[in-house]
Formats: sequence, structure tokens, C-alpha cells
Amino acid sequence: MLAPLPVLNVTFIPEEKGVEMLARQIKMTGRAYPLFQIALLILEKAERYTVQLGTKKKADGTVDKIFVCALDDSPWTDEEEAVAHALKTHFATFYQAERIATEPPKGTYTFVAQCGMSGVILGPPNYHDYQNQLHKLHADKFSRMPFDMFKARVKIVKDEAVVKQWVEEQSFKTEYQCLNVPEPLKLASMEEVEQHFRATHKDAIIKPVETLIIAGPASRTLRCSGLQRLIRQEWESQRHFPLPIATKLSQQFAHYGLQFFKVNKTVTHVSVARPSFLDVESSPVSENIRRIVEFINLNTKCTRKKLVEALAPTPKAAPLIITPAAPAPAVAAPAPVAEGETAAAPATEPAKPAAPAQPEVTPEQTAIISDLHWLIHQGHVLEFANGHMETAKKPAPRPVKEPKAPAAKPANAGAAKAEVTAETAVETEVEVSIPAEAVAATPTEAPAPVVETAPVAEVAPVAEAAPAVESVPPANPQA
Repeated sequence: MLAPLPVLNVTFIPEEKGVEMLARQIKMTGRAYPLFQIALLILEKAERYTVQLGTKKKADGTVDKIFVCALDDSPWTDEEEAVAHALKTHFATFYQAERIATEPPKGTYTFVAQCGMSGVILGPPNYHDYQNQLHKLHADKFSRMPFDMFKARVKIVKDEAVVKQWVEEQSFKTEYQCLNVPEPLKLASMEEVEQHFRATHKDAIIKPVETLIIAGPASRTLRCSGLQRLIRQEWESQRHFPLPIATKLSQQFAHYGLQFFKVNKTVTHVSVARPSFLDVESSPVSENIRRIVEFINLNTKCTRKKLVEALAPTPKAAPLIITPAAPAPAVAAPAPVAEGETAAAPATEPAKPAAPAQPEVTPEQTAIISDLHWLIHQGHVLEFANGHMETAKKPAPRPVKEPKAPAAKPANAGAAKAEVTAETAVETEVEVSIPAEAVAATPTEAPAPVVETAPVAEVAPVAEAAPAVESVPPANPQA
């Protein structure tokens, strides 16, 4: 039966360098990407995040502690397990075992007891140290098994070779020389070693902490089984609904100046700018700006390539005129080669025709691309991860409540006006929380953004963006 999980706060933090490279890519491309889909991609690989562990109070007011072994930074939830790990893994740092010859056991022995699971020879059941060896083996290797069940697995062996092996083992004793101590000291048993370690080294090696940050790959190979199960459970939970890591990711993106908005009031996107409606009829804009906005409005699923080809088509290349080549002169048959001579090298093959040059970008196309870049970075045009573009829609006017009838006194009229203003201000607030439907509503039509410390790859596409687009501020972790 597994032990209950410790009660700790587990936070997945996106790797800072990867987030910085993602933010740089979003700024360069100007495209809008779904926040939850980026969060899921970060959870896919342990190299893309770190794990923060923190203590928290239980319902009864107690706190599960975190202990760290300073020799290898391994975290533990039980101090006894941390001490046992330090002695087992770093024993040679503090002690040196020495085997010393001693007198063999007196008497004649024809059989010995042997553990049926580990193969450890415990000695004859009537030997004075048998019970100590039996209990010690149970405590060291089989403490989770009931003692009676462990004892039932012990068998009696009458093999002369096994009996001789036990006698030879008892002909030596092991002493432990203490290292890293001011005065030389030898200990006679492992029990004394444990007591000496607790009294001399424990406080400097095993330290309690309230918070601890672990690298993503290291979090999957923890030696403390309880912590490893806890982190795995939280990882599985956020794979279904990555709200905590998406909230942390939005804070990091906001630090780099990125903005957030919602499509259809469900899917939160991150981009260089929030949607901002541009009225080309009443605003003084250039002709190219007007043509771009009108073309996107008239063509659903408009892409950058379609826009450029429609407004500034690439000129057709002039037809290639091929003149017939002059007949090649007759080639004389090769002269016979005498014995011992080398044949002459054949004539050089005719050069292959050069590949047709790619059409260059015309000045008109450069102007269209430059104006489109300005529109995107101002939020007037939204270009999503799948390449589709839309213009920012005009926000619908909010209904304004009719002011109450003025009271007889002028002071009451001023109070009514202040009440209407407050109500209107509350209605204009934007919801910050991220809905659960955002994950299911995010399609995967094209590759998603790669969160690596190396250059970031192309980012995943988004579903066809619906007209309803709402801007929101970066997510608040307290929300």
C-alpha cells in the first residue's frame, strides 16, 4: 500500500530563456497564438519548465516539511529517509570500513538460517547474535513487510559450503574509521555509525526548507517516491487543464510587453497588440491602408500571400526565346591507343542551362507588406497562427442605463449622477479569468511553437478566428 502523498504546493514555471525566445518570435511575426496551447507544449518536455515546491498548512494546522541533502540537493519529505540516503550514498565521505581478523565461532555447526528473499546468511538459530541479525535485516531491507511474514521466509540450510561461508564471515569483524573529524575515532558497528552521523554531521547536511526549485528533468527522477508521485499527479492534472502554468506564462509574456485578447470570449491569445478598430472611412489613412483593410473585410480566410498577390501582383516574366543551336562539328573517332600509352581525356561536357532566377519583390509589394506590418502591430489587423487574417471589429456600444429622475433637492440629483457613473464603470470591466473551454477549442492544424533553448521553431496554428474578439489584460494569479 502506497503512503499518502505529502501536502505541498507544486508550481510549474516555464523556462525563462525559452519564454524570451518565444516572445521575440511573436514580436517578429506579429501573429497571435493561443495561450493554453503554448502552455501544453511547455508541459510536453521537462527541459521547458522548472518545478517549485512549497510548504502549506493542512486543515489541522500542521505542515509537511521539505528536507534537502546538501551533498546532492536531493529533496525528501522525511528526515529519517534523508539521513539513510546520505549514509548510503555518501558513506565514503565520512567513514572508512576496515576488516579485521578475529576468532571464529567456537563449536560445531551443521546448519544455518538463510533469508529466502535476499540470500543473507543469518547463522544458526541457537547462535547468540542470531536474533539481532534477524531484526537488523528486517529493518534494513524489509521494513514494510510484517515481521512474522518476513520470519516465515527464513529457511534452514544444511549445505556444508554455506555453513563454511558463515564461519568465515564471522572470523572477521568490521570497524569504521571516522573521517573529517578533529580527532581519530573508530566505531564498532553501523548502529554506532548512525548515532555518530546524527550527532556530528546531520544538522550541516540535512536542512529543512520552505521552498525549493527543481529542474524539470531532475523532477522526474527524484529518489523520494512521495515527491515524485506528487509532481507526477500535478503534471497529469495540468495536462487536462493548464490554468496554473498558463497564468504564470501570461505574467512572463506581459513582462516582455505582449498583449492578450479573447476570440469568441473563450480562447485567450497572445500577440504584439490588442485588437483596435480602425475606421478607414473617417480616419485619414493612405490608399494602401484602405485597400488592405477593405480586401481583408471582403475575403474570409485571407492570408498574407493572397493579399499581396491581389493588391500588388507579381509581374509576369518575359517569354524565354530559345534560338536553335548551331550544328556541332563532327567528332573524329578516337585514335587507337598503343600498348603502354594512356588514352586522352574526353572533351568537356556542354554546360547545363542556368536555373531561372526567382522573381524579386517589387516596390509595390514592399509597400503593401510594410503597411500590413504597421496594421498588425497596431492591432488593426489580426494575423493568427494558421495564417488567416481579420480586421479588428468595431466594438458594440454598451447599453447605458437611464438616469433616475432628479429629486426635488439639487444634492440628490448629484448623488444620482454619481451612482450612474459608478454602475457604468463596473460594466466596462473586462473579465480576466481563463475558461476551461479554451483547451478544447484550440485546434492543431499546423505545427505549434517549440519551447527550446535553441532557436524557436514555427508556432502552432489556431482555429479559424471568429469575428468576436475581446481584449483582456494578462492573467492574474490571484484570479
